Amino acid sequence: MSTSSLRPCGDFRTSYKQDQFLLLTRRIGWAAAAGFVLLLAAPVFLDVYLISLLILIGIYGIAALGLNIVVGMTGQISLGHAAFFGFGAFASAWINGTTGIPVFLCIPLAGLLTTAAGLLFGLPAARIKGLYLAMATLAAQFILEDFFARASWFTGGSSGSLAETVNLFGFLLDTDERYYYLVLFWVIVSYVAAANLKRTRDGRALIAVRDHYLSAEIMGINLTRYRVLAFGISSFFAGLGGALFGHYLGFVSAEGFTILLSIQFLAMIIIGGLGSVPGTLLGTAFIVLLPQVMESLTSGLIAAFPGALSGLASGQAYIKEMSIGAAIILFLIFEPDGLAHRVGQIRKSIKLYPFSY
Repeated sequence: MSTSSLRPCGDFRTSYKQDQFLLLTRRIGWAAAAGFVLLLAAPVFLDVYLISLLILIGIYGIAALGLNIVVGMTGQISLGHAAFFGFGAFASAWINGTTGIPVFLCIPLAGLLTTAAGLLFGLPAARIKGLYLAMATLAAQFILEDFFARASWFTGGSSGSLAETVNLFGFLLDTDERYYYLVLFWVIVSYVAAANLKRTRDGRALIAVRDHYLSAEIMGINLTRYRVLAFGISSFFAGLGGALFGHYLGFVSAEGFTILLSIQFLAMIIIGGLGSVPGTLLGTAFIVLLPQVMESLTSGLIAAFPGALSGLASGQAYIKEMSIGAAIILFLIFEPDGLAHRVGQIRKSIKLYPFSY
């Protein structure tokens, strides 16, 4: 038997250049290219409802990516991510309304403005950890919620704020099929940037702070600086996703950015995999699609057994909410490393079959 026919028992790299490749193998590269082509062609084959779900997965995926940088990469906790998501939505509408800057440019500018807000709250939160940090970020959530309700010059107060349609060189992105490509563009930019961040000096420092902050400090890593940096980067992605969300809906209201949305963002990164960039998108897709699946399932059961399950129709909304909580508990018990870890295990088992290692 020739050595070329033997299956590999490991993943070996012989240079730093090979170790720095974003796509680890040629097969992963081809799979990424095929996935990109399918995503480009999605509006041609899918109906408007499915396109709207893909848009929501992309928008929430960008925001959840920022939370995963704080929680998964740096080992901190944030319970106020939805407030920064909302801040980005209001900021983009406010910048466009007061300055007349095109909406396409207001979206990244809203991310930068949200970064400033995140740094403001991140400075006092950078010197605490654990339960105290959770309480500090929870306070940020309620402070910003109150700000949204009172700052009528910025948010429109209780009346909300209108968000203009994106106009790209005279081409209005006023349909789901057109807006889908704008969201896809920012999803690709955001996820490539986050994947590259993990390979930089700052990204490795963030991970060192997560793994053992005392050892990181002994090695010369400034804990306060990198904790604040993590909050800033996280807020940028939250603001970017919020701006896309606001202009997609066309109207922004403070009622949509409550603590419940922050918990959903936490569920996305827990289910997808803490610290995993592709896992964030998997977790987001799971949380967005789970209520739709549960609604279809309960509707099918009611149609099949109308007499026995007639009372189930009034509780469909509660079932969808409970399914998210149940999913978090089940993943924490049976799959604490998330979907990304399970997908990696499946890929390795296929690669090394029939060997168990």
